[in-house]
Amino acid sequence: MSGWIHFSRIEMLHLIWLIPALAIFVYIADRHAKKALISVSALSNRLSTSDSRRRRLKALLLLAALFFIVIAAIRPGWNPQPILVHQEGRDVVFVVDVSRSMLARDLVPNRLERAKLAIHDALSVLEGDRVAVVAFAGSATVVCPLTRDYGFFKWAIESLSPGSVDSGGTLIGDAIRKVASDVFDPLEKRYKDLILISDGEDQESFPVEAASIAGQKGVRIIAIGLGDDTRGSRIPVTDSWGNSTFLKEKGQEVWTRLRPDILRQVALATPGGRYLHAATGVFDLGEIYLELIRNKEGRDLGQVQIIRYKEKFQLFLILVVALLLIEAFLGEEKRAISGGAA
Repeated sequence: MSGWIHFSRIEMLHLIWLIPALAIFVYIADRHAKKALISVSALSNRLSTSDSRRRRLKALLLLAALFFIVIAAIRPGWNPQPILVHQEGRDVVFVVDVSRSMLARDLVPNRLERAKLAIHDALSVLEGDRVAVVAFAGSATVVCPLTRDYGFFKWAIESLSPGSVDSGGTLIGDAIRKVASDVFDPLEKRYKDLILISDGEDQESFPVEAASIAGQKGVRIIAIGLGDDTRGSRIPVTDSWGNSTFLKEKGQEVWTRLRPDILRQVALATPGGRYLHAATGVFDLGEIYLELIRNKEGRDLGQVQIIRYKEKFQLFLILVVALLLIEAFLGEEKRAISGGAA
């Protein structure tokens, strides 16, 4: 083996904790089986000892198979090879509503956390695009400027909260204007996408007009609406004593619901814009990204060198199959012996 080992899915290593858990379970089951098989006759004792050894061997084979399943799951590879690939990329800004209404729990665990999870779904399909994050409520803040550092981008997404901006409220128009002037290159008229994730509530910030001006600068808006658009949901808050309650105005609980019309108008005000009515359903932003962005023409980034590893997880899966076959053979052998004794 030359070079060094690389693991494509190192996070799957957490599955290794299944092995000691299964070992403890097997040990306890074996102890109970021993007690059940204890007999006053010598023959029963000999059979009990034989069965116990067989059970231990079968358990070790299963534990070893599980170990190699975990190794295969983390996708080991070696023999790194540098290769040149031609890349194209777009500039994509994720504009995320972090106002208090996004804490409503008509999506699990709430609208904002569901938006963050959705953006994580798109991480694996970025492939050269420059991405940025803008958080907005009553004001807009650039949390992550345009970058190909996806590790920093991921951190920026995870850090989003209502505290990411200085003031409350919801001003979608101001967020769009912020992106068009401070994030995107004003001289570039192509390859610019703005993914707006919000419940659509707005406090007269003229979002459609802002979107129209952004569209003239080459920005395409893909708006995703989150939340119940019928009954709505209350906004949870925590009082000074740490008690969970709901936001009130003038003594009445505030109910927030999705406003799809505003988001739809904002998206359609830009060339090629799309509105996606996620509401309280399940949606995969990774698939949406592939369909609406990755398949579009991008800026020519030229050739870049990447390191590709030869994945060898198949070898470990072969070991798993072999171990399971041996384990199954031991079971068949036991039944054959039992049949002969009868």
